[in-house]
Amino acid sequence: MLRKIGRQLGQQVGRQVRYSAGRMLSTSTPWRKAVAGATVEPTPPGILIEKDKNITLIGINRPQQRNAIDSVTAAQLCDAFAAFEADDTSPVAVLYGVGGSFCAGFDILEMSTDEKEEISVDILMRPEGSVGPTRRQIKKPVVCGINGYCIANGLELALMCDLRVMEESAVLGFFNRRFGVPMLDGGTVRLPAMIGLSRALDLILTGRPVGSQEAHDIGLVNRIVPTGTALGNALELATCLAKFPQRALNHDRNSVYSGAFETTSFHQAVQNEVMYTSREIIEDMQNGIKWFNQTFKADTTHSWLKRDRSMADWDDEDVAEAAAQKETKKQQEEAAAVQAEKLKKEEKAKKKLKKSDKVEEKPVKVEEKSSINES
Repeated sequence: MLRKIGRQLGQQVGRQVRYSAGRMLSTSTPWRKAVAGATVEPTPPGILIEKDKNITLIGINRPQQRNAIDSVTAAQLCDAFAAFEADDTSPVAVLYGVGGSFCAGFDILEMSTDEKEEISVDILMRPEGSVGPTRRQIKKPVVCGINGYCIANGLELALMCDLRVMEESAVLGFFNRRFGVPMLDGGTVRLPAMIGLSRALDLILTGRPVGSQEAHDIGLVNRIVPTGTALGNALELATCLAKFPQRALNHDRNSVYSGAFETTSFHQAVQNEVMYTSREIIEDMQNGIKWFNQTFKADTTHSWLKRDRSMADWDDEDVAEAAAQKETKKQQEEAAAVQAEKLKKEEKAKKKLKKSDKVEEKPVKVEEKSSINES
C-alpha cells in the first residue's frame, strides 16, 4: 500500500516537473535563452507597477503571449489592485497591456496538464477571479487603455474598469465562445448593465469581433483614440478625474454601482444615494461652494459668474491656459472690431462735414460774382 502511494506521488511530482519545465521553456524563451556557460536571465514580472505623480499605472507584461494571464500573473494583478486601494495618495489607476495587445484572456495552456487535457477547477473558481480581481468592485476609479486584442477574459477584465479608452485598430470579443470556455469573470453581469440585454446577448452568444466604432456606438467603450496612444489618453483621463474632490466623486460612483447591481427598486436606490453621504462629503461640499463664490461670484453685481473670466470645461492647467488665451484673443478681436467701427464712423462724419462745408461755400461765390457784374 505504501509503495503504491509512493509510486503515485512520484508520478505526480514527475508530471508537475515536466509541465513546469515545458511551460518555462515555451513561454519564456526570449527571456531565458541561455547557452553553455551563460547566466540564465531572471523572468520579467508579469505585472508592472509604477506611479505617474499620483496615478497608479498597472501593466500586464506578457507580450509574448499577447498578455494572456496565467495563475501567477493573476495573483500579482490582485495584489497590485489591493496595494492601489490601500494607497491613500493615489486616487485613480490606469490598467494597460504592454506590447501590442491589452489582454488575450486566460492562458489556456495552463489549464491542462501534459498528459491529460483536464481543466483546473481551482484556477477558474478563485474567489477574486481567474485573471484578476474581476469578481469584486474596485474601491477607487480605474481607467483602462485598450490596444490590440482585448478578448475573452481580457474583455471581462476591461469591463471591471470604470472607463475604457480604445485604440481605433483594437478588437474586442468573447472569442472563448469558439472553445467552449464559459464566462466566469463578471462579464455576464456587467455587460448587460452597460449596453443592454439584447446587445449583450449578441456579443456573448456569437463571440464575434467588435471594432472600435461599434464599441463606442453601443456604449462599450468611452473614448476612441489613434493607434499607439491608448495609454497616454487613459493617463490623461485619469489625471482629470484625480483633480476633482475625491469623496464626492466616489460617493456618486458607489451610488451608480449600487443602483445598477444592488437595488431592486428606484426608492431603494435613492435611499442608498442619501445613505452613502458622509460628514466628510458635506464638509467638502461646503468648502467647494465657498471656493466657487470667492472665485467666480462678482462683488459688484448679482451675476453668479464674472464676465471677465471663463471657466474651463476640465480642471486642467493646459486646458485652462488654452481657454484663457482663446478668451484673450476673442476680447482683442472684439476691441479691434469696436475700434475699426469707431474709426469708420469718424471718417464718415469727416466726409459729411467736408461735404456740408462745400455746399455752404457755393452761395458765397455766386454773390461775389453778381456784385462784380453790378459794378
